[in-house]
Amino acid sequence: MNVKARKLTINEERLQKRIEQLAQIGKIGETGVCRLALSAEDRAGVELVRSWMEEAGLQTRVDDFGNLIGRMAGKDEQAPILMIGSHIDSQPYGGQYDGVIGVLGGLEVVQTLKEQGFMPAQPIEVVAFCDEEGCRFQKGLFGSKGILGMLDPTDLERTDKNGVTRRQALIDFGCDPDRLEASIYPKGSICAYLELHIEQGPILDAAKEAIGIVSAISGPLWWTVELTGFAGHAGSVPMPMRKDALVGAAKVILAVNELAKLDPQAPTVGTVGHLEVFPDSRNIIPERVRFSIDLRDIDLKRRDEREQALREAIELAAVEGGLYYTITEDTNSDPRYCADWIKAIMHEESSKLGASVRELMSGPFHDALALSYVCDYGMIFVRCKDGISHNPQEYAAYEDIALGTELLYKTVLRMSTNQ
Repeated sequence: MNVKARKLTINEERLQKRIEQLAQIGKIGETGVCRLALSAEDRAGVELVRSWMEEAGLQTRVDDFGNLIGRMAGKDEQAPILMIGSHIDSQPYGGQYDGVIGVLGGLEVVQTLKEQGFMPAQPIEVVAFCDEEGCRFQKGLFGSKGILGMLDPTDLERTDKNGVTRRQALIDFGCDPDRLEASIYPKGSICAYLELHIEQGPILDAAKEAIGIVSAISGPLWWTVELTGFAGHAGSVPMPMRKDALVGAAKVILAVNELAKLDPQAPTVGTVGHLEVFPDSRNIIPERVRFSIDLRDIDLKRRDEREQALREAIELAAVEGGLYYTITEDTNSDPRYCADWIKAIMHEESSKLGASVRELMSGPFHDALALSYVCDYGMIFVRCKDGISHNPQEYAAYEDIALGTELLYKTVLRMSTNQ
């Protein structure tokens, strides 16, 4: 990859400086970030990025879903928008680059276009979507689904671990949850969506390749499972008489792991990352356990088979333990494929940059997953060291981020030029 010999159009130094400045908001340790959705830290991040958008000459607003939007005017203001985006909220134990490079890279692209005196054929909007991560309220893609009218009526009433509802969090953030409908984009108003993101996997790093083009996003299935038994004294209730909800949960958690590993060659993944035990005392038999299940695959048929087997495992654990159970489906999406015509542009432009790039699928979901239901989309991946993400050790080299941003710039330029 002979990229260093080529002069980049985007301002690599400015982009790096902004990433480093944003990383100071919610900083944990030397390299980590905790900037939970709709928190004070998230709001501070939004205001900082908004100031950079205005510095770049964009019209800005924060809608009632909590999305930050910067708009660059086009020759035809009535034409469907070319949208570029990602998110700046983080996991509670996250890194500096997840989501951030997509927002700041998108901002760098439009700022460079303005500095080059280029007027796009259509308006371009750079969006920092609210709550992509989903860790605070156990359901993600809030802002991106919100502008498309894809939210569930119960989404506003979901609570965080402190009992704060999303509705209240939006109010505290400065939004009006009673006016959400006004922030929904009309059907057909978005022509295409582009997102730059770190890979969050090891393929590019192992291949020593700086960037890649995404082929598809695997379909995530998110459940909240609740098992209910009966509490009793840990020292006096005989083992055969117990209805221990945590034992039942342990069986299900093991089943998630084993089912995801059935085909070693498949990209199927299964995770239980959130667990609540009631009454949560060392000498009381657990009466109720609530936990998350995250099941993903690029092959919908295989994922459906694993889902059915998982339902059977939950039923068996409940029967064996004398438990009751409920399964709440929080997210269910089929795999979504990137547009061939956008990928073709990316391949052509990456070749001009001296980079021959591979296509690879995304196991993690992104805001692009929501946008894929209303418009064509394309994604660019930037390698991250050892594939580590959702961890303070997450790292992407700035020269790689700059190259990904340059490819995004070239792609936007092609898509925004009247033919």
